[in-house]
This record gives sequence, C-alpha cells and structure tokens, in this order.
Amino acid sequence: MKKKLQYVLGLCLITIMFSCSNSDDGGTEQRLEPITAAFEATISTTDPNVLILNNTTTYEFDFTSSWDYGLGDPAVTDGPGNEMVRYATPGRYTITLTVTGEGVTDTATQEILVDINGICPDGVCSPVEPEVPLEPQVGLKDFADFSVGMAITLERLNIPQHAEVYRKDFNNLTAEFEMKMDIMHPTPTTFNFDAGDAIVAFAEANGMEVHGHTLIWHNEFALPNWVKNFSGTDAQFEAMVENYITTTLQHFKGKVRSWDLVNEAISDSRGNPLRNTEGNGLGSIFRQKMGPDYVKKCFQFARNADPDVKLFYNDYNMASSVSKRDAMFRLVDDLGDLIDGVGAQMHISFNSPSQSRIQQLVDGVVSRNLLLHFAELDVRVNTEGNASLAALSTPRAEAQKAKYKEVVEIYNAIPQANKFALTVWGLRDNETWLTDFWKVPEFPLMFNDNYTQKPAYDGFMEALTVD
Repeated sequence: MKKKLQYVLGLCLITIMFSCSNSDDGGTEQRLEPITAAFEATISTTDPNVLILNNTTTYEFDFTSSWDYGLGDPAVTDGPGNEMVRYATPGRYTITLTVTGEGVTDTATQEILVDINGICPDGVCSPVEPEVPLEPQVGLKDFADFSVGMAITLERLNIPQHAEVYRKDFNNLTAEFEMKMDIMHPTPTTFNFDAGDAIVAFAEANGMEVHGHTLIWHNEFALPNWVKNFSGTDAQFEAMVENYITTTLQHFKGKVRSWDLVNEAISDSRGNPLRNTEGNGLGSIFRQKMGPDYVKKCFQFARNADPDVKLFYNDYNMASSVSKRDAMFRLVDDLGDLIDGVGAQMHISFNSPSQSRIQQLVDGVVSRNLLLHFAELDVRVNTEGNASLAALSTPRAEAQKAKYKEVVEIYNAIPQANKFALTVWGLRDNETWLTDFWKVPEFPLMFNDNYTQKPAYDGFMEALTVD
C-alpha cells in the first residue's frame, strides 16, 4: 500500500527548498529522515482467534508494505484498510511488517501467543485448568460376557441422546430396516449399501459389532417391487438371489460379523411347514420360485461368499410354540454345518412364555452345539389391550422387570461356547413397533421417552451382576 504524507507546504516552498540546497553561498543540504515501520495489533471483539493489523507507518514519500503473519506462508502485500488474520492453532507467532521507501527498508515485529482460548491479550495467557477426567460410562455391556445388542435405525444413530446411550450400554448393533433387500437391492441392476456402510462406520468408531438383519425375508415390506413381481424364470430368480447374497456378503466381509440369513421362513399354520402360497402377504416368493430346499440353497450361497461370517436362522414364537420350535430344529438339522446359530426372537409378554418353555428352547440349541442369539427382545405389558392406557403402573413395571431379569438369567447361564448376543428391539417405549402392531399403547422397552432407565433396565443389570 502506498501512503503519502499530506503537505501543508505548497509547490512554491518545494521550489525554494530546492533552490537553497543548490545555492552558491554554501547553504547546508537537507537530509530525509529514513522510513520507520510501525503497526498496531488488536484482538477482534467477535472472534478471540482473529487479530486486526493496522499499518501505522507514515512517510513523506510513496512507500510499499508487506506482511509476514508468522503462519509459514509467503509474505503478502499490504492492502487498503486493516488486515484480519486468524490464528486457530495454539502456539507462538512472530508478525513482521516490512516497508520500503526511497530505497530504504525497515521492519517492525511483534510476537503473539495463542492458547486454547484464542490470542492471549498483551502476550499473557490465562492459566490452563487441568482437565477433570470424566467418570467412565459403565453400562450393561461392561458386565456381560456376551454381546449386548440394540436394534437401531440410521436416523436414530444421528440423535445425540440415542448415540450416548448406545455407546454406554451396547456393543452390538442390528439395523431394523437399512440392511434388508428393498434398501440394498432397489433395482435389478443396482445395489445401495450407503445406509449399511454408515451403520458399520458408527459401529467401528465406537468399538461395536454389527449383526446383519436380514438377507432373505418373505415380508412384502422388505422386498423391492421388482422382486415381488419378478418376470423371469425360476432359474433366473435363483441366480438373482445367489448374486444378491454373494454381492452383499462380499461387500460387508470383515465388517459385519453375522447375518440373519433367512428370517421367519416357517409358517404358523398346522404342522408349521415352510411359508409358500399363503395369502395376506404371508406367502414366500422364495419358496415358490426356488423350491422346498430354498433355505439350504441360500445358506450354501452365503457360505460360498464368505466362509467366515456367522450365519443364523431367525424366527419368532419358538419358545411359546412347541410345534414351531420342533419345525425350526428340523430345518436347522438339515442345514448341517452350513449354519452357525439360531436367532430366537424374544417378542414376549410379562407373563408369557414361561421360564421352562424358554429353557427348553435354549436346551435344544445348546444340544446341537449352535450359537444362540436371543434376538428382538421386548416385553409387552398391555396384554389386556387397554386402548386408554396412558402410563405403566408400578406393579406392571415390576412384573416387566422380573421378566427381563428372568430372560437375561437364562441366557447368562448357557455355556460360554453357545453365547452370542442378546439384542433388545428398541431403546425408548415411544419408538416400539408394538404400538402400531397391536393398535394399543405399549411400554415394552428399558427406557422411558425421556431416556431415563425403567425398572426393566435394572432387571437386566441385576441378572448380570448377581453373585
């Protein structure tokens, strides 16, 4: 920037001075004062990391100026007005202003200190208070010798209060929706793993595992329209399923440790056959197009794609229904070493199924040397179907607590070799799927709407910590 001192002398005075300096009478020659660099530095009132620099150099002739802000960058020419420089990183910086006028160069410097609070006024930083270590967040997972799981959605992972509870109490995540076929294979020619990848990234960042749910499910809400209305041959359908399973497992290989490979394939009708052509969305297009051995085919496809991933068959009512449990074991026995474990959904009530029924299911899995996943745990309390129920009563809350404790005690007592995970199907009562399903208020989970722990949480914890 060129700055010129304004003169009060006119052109005539300059002419006189010039004449005097060159006169023959021996007058003394006038000498110019050398240029002197000067600047002011002020901390911004709106951002403590910003310094406002004002070049206050004055000189009677034109001069140039440049700044070195001490940030390791090349010097920059001084521009009109003040300069504003941000110092974001704590440290010591030397600011240098260089001015040149009439062939003479001068510099002015100033040292500043920056700490975590910003630029230190007058170079004096405030004493740093030692950080007080936070009390460690101890939760359910810290007392269990198995994975403590939670059903999540990607949307809820981004809610800070949800994420805080997830990190504290759980170390195994199951996607409620984002890792099903309608999301991951939306068109015949495309796959979309973005949501699943985001869930995996959250889990990896927080030292958690991911359980995939679910690759093959007959439910129309989990199938893209192009699959429900598949127009190719049965052989083409089977090839599509193999490609879908292979592509998905290879994409998540090493990132998702286990999958509910086939979900709810067994019908609730008499004899509990595989779902086939039942109406009301209960039939299975996989059974229709791939034949009665489709479950085994799918497990073989998965085993070929990733020999190391843990593969589960997952279903409901296997503790309350003896015939369905028997049908499940026949299916599992036929799979042989293709299967690693059974996912037993624990959508139960405070008073059912009985402890002995749950234990019978456990014993059947353990006797087959399979992993057992108590999946999808929630405990209904409004079994009377009271449409006006506004809150959970104390007696019913205590009964729910007792059931949670019972379930965890049963699971905790199985041999270590058969333990895998116990997954709760939702965090807060106002997020449960059961309210929509039963069309009445429900309170089946371990946390209230405001994230406070219910007696059910205490029941879970007591089962883990009792001597």
